[in-house]
Amino acid sequence: MKKITRLKICDWSLLILAVAILVSGIQLETTHSTGLTSVWIHIAVGILFMGMAAYHIFLHFGYSNWFTKINKQKSPVTRILWWISLITLITGIIALAHWLTTFTHAPIGGAHGKSGFLMILLSSGHIINRIKFFKRRQVPRISAMKKAHQP
Repeated sequence: MKKITRLKICDWSLLILAVAILVSGIQLETTHSTGLTSVWIHIAVGILFMGMAAYHIFLHFGYSNWFTKINKQKSPVTRILWWISLITLITGIIALAHWLTTFTHAPIGGAHGKSGFLMILLSSGHIINRIKFFKRRQVPRISAMKKAHQP
């Protein structure tokens, strides 16, 4: 499969996951993180979202030093998004460790929620700056992907 096709699939997946994590985060905020199922759904969607975000960066920069590459980006939104994403990931891991031991909400979870919301806000700016990429062509069809895998 061509890199552009993988990037297109990744970006559309990220768009869907961004909406899902936002809805899940808002739901946790409004219910004060009560309900084990809601928290587990948020954790699962968050892992998928961060995994796809890492894959997105990998598709752009490969195995090179991501810190160097991102700091050279022209877009300040992209640079700030990188750092906020790392903060969100780190606070999410700490909040998960706390939650798994106590099953209660902690201040670090609140910090994670605020940084996560800012991350989604900045992600929206990142998407808006690249909206032409989404409008250029439709999402690759399954039949087109099957043809790409045939020898």
